[in-house]
Amino acid sequence: MKRLHAALLVLATTAGAACAATVQQPRAFGHVIGDVLTQRVLLEEAGQSLQPGALPSTARIDLWLERRQSRIETDAEGQRWLAINYQVINAPRALTAISLPALSIATTSGPPLALPAWPISIGPLTPLDVLAEGDLQALRPDRPVAALPTHAVQQQLKLSLLALLAVFAAWLGWWAWRNQREAQQLPFANAWRELKRLGDSSSPEAWRVVHRALNKSAGRVVHGASLPQLLAEAPYLRPLQPRLEDFYRESTRRFFFAESAAAASAQPHAAYPLKPLCRALCNAEKRHKH
Repeated sequence: MKRLHAALLVLATTAGAACAATVQQPRAFGHVIGDVLTQRVLLEEAGQSLQPGALPSTARIDLWLERRQSRIETDAEGQRWLAINYQVINAPRALTAISLPALSIATTSGPPLALPAWPISIGPLTPLDVLAEGDLQALRPDRPVAALPTHAVQQQLKLSLLALLAVFAAWLGWWAWRNQREAQQLPFANAWRELKRLGDSSSPEAWRVVHRALNKSAGRVVHGASLPQLLAEAPYLRPLQPRLEDFYRESTRRFFFAESAAAASAQPHAAYPLKPLCRALCNAEKRHKH
């Protein structure tokens, strides 16, 4: 016996040469807006296979139904079926009875197949009125959301922050140690530290500090005539050549052209930007070392 699950066998006879059609109808009840109902028509007559002349076209049927694209299927027993889909496109305000339309399907190798109308019921998605008793209300309160466990996340965040602080403290300690070491080892960095300690950049001691730094950087005593040799050995100081030449001219004027030590101490000197020069030398030295 041929298998027809949840189907109703309908035999319809129409005028003329139309023959009975074997139809599997959709469920007749419990449908709402959006549901798709499928009629399946057996393409066979007296053991002979039938070929539809044309598939039913997609169209708006009435207020409630729209016919979608039809297709031909083959089941597990090798039988061919025409599947006609209808979709419910409106929602009634109350339970309503409607019908899938009757059809006559022309075939190319036999008589047309007649499908009768098929009544179904459709209903609203929600009732028009609510009972308003107990928990049956129009609106339900918001459902409280359970809090997610955050203890593990908080612990991980604390460990990450501690690790970040440890890295920052280590970097800060290294930076302070490096600056202190450079201030002790690098000639111009050490001179800059001493100038800040002296305060008065016009004093003879301040000038001697800068001279000692230049001598230590060159590894010998440097004076105005030997400045080109220093610049050749320390090219990072070449951008400061005009200022260094001016420094040695001013130093010679201050310390070697006075008639006597007393006259030199009493002779007024114009303010010379010694600290800015020492700072520029210190910066050039740091860029060269790094």
